[in-house]
Amino acid sequence: MKATRVLILLFLLWNWLPNVSAQTGDSISYQQYNDLLRIIENGKLRRIQKLIDSVGIAAPVQGEVMLKHSAITVSYNPQHRQANYVVHILPKDILFGNFTRSNDFRPDPLLKIPAADSADYWMSGYDRGHLAPSADFKWSKKALSESYLYSNISPQHPAFNQGAWSKLEMLTREWAIQNQEIIIITGPVLHDSLPKIPQGSKQLSVPAQFFKIALDYYPPDYKAIAFLYPNAPVPLRLPQHVVSIDSIEQLTGIDFFPQLEDSLEQALEQQHALQDWEPDYKEEISDEELKAKSFGKGKINSFQAKDYIEKEACVCGKVVSTKYHQNGSSNPTYINLDKRFPDQVFTLIIYGSARKNFSYEPETYLVGKTVCVKGKVGQFKGTPQIIANREKDVEILKD
Repeated sequence: MKATRVLILLFLLWNWLPNVSAQTGDSISYQQYNDLLRIIENGKLRRIQKLIDSVGIAAPVQGEVMLKHSAITVSYNPQHRQANYVVHILPKDILFGNFTRSNDFRPDPLLKIPAADSADYWMSGYDRGHLAPSADFKWSKKALSESYLYSNISPQHPAFNQGAWSKLEMLTREWAIQNQEIIIITGPVLHDSLPKIPQGSKQLSVPAQFFKIALDYYPPDYKAIAFLYPNAPVPLRLPQHVVSIDSIEQLTGIDFFPQLEDSLEQALEQQHALQDWEPDYKEEISDEELKAKSFGKGKINSFQAKDYIEKEACVCGKVVSTKYHQNGSSNPTYINLDKRFPDQVFTLIIYGSARKNFSYEPETYLVGKTVCVKGKVGQFKGTPQIIANREKDVEILKD
């Protein structure tokens, strides 16, 4: 596909630039190098803007103020002091991006009317929740910074923002990598009876629900899905929150994807099959069942691993998902026990340098098997993990 070829070409050029001098003997100044990177980034942003304009913009919403930025477009609602929705493109480039959170929350310079700002959120008890998440823009410093504009922020319950919602965002990033590129539309469900945050402008509404829509717009496998979550501390539980785009339209009164051909729009907006995006998805063991699992003396279950950080342990559970990342020198294999990414409770890691010590391919051979992993328990972003270097570190149990 043309878009995929462009992404590959830009990525290859991006990685070629630092080696120009070494490979050709020609010198390139720091300024020339940055200028070339800026040209590449601007090319990406122009293509993204074109796709947003041609596919991602909903039908006009009464009273909205449209705000077009480098990589996001916002339909802003002056009454509720936040967006009706935000649309952005999630490219495969996030796999290679290395820009990190900037936390430069600030008013949107394109918005010339009263708007929410830091005073509204200060000591409110709510997180400044991104609609288009900053981690989706790791490939562009400019786009990442613009994700901190208050027009892209809504008040979210901390446990929701940092829990189920964050996990859903991580999952959509995985889908972008798997599908090359997807269109994402995110927003709150706004209506007149919503409560207001009592400080600041006293005009910032607190949504009771948030939606997220994902669209894979590339043939031949057009597909779409939507999720609706309460603004509350709830588990991820994807099947309970999958809905159709049609249902989001009925709830919000917004007509999404009006620029698509009518029959395609109708077909996509009725879809709500999680299996189209997660073919191997199955309901996993509940926390209560997981806590009760026992493997005998000297062995713990995956739920208990969090109590053994920086200690030696033998952690047991069923392999429910794996992923082999062939990216650079580390080439890690991630093996999740009992719960899949992004809801994982324990991860076994095998780095590429250790694969030669295994007689099998871990990412395929271990799927569905119950295993016990021996080693020192570490953690990454709160998830316990053990790094296995030899085959004998991983014991396969008989069912």
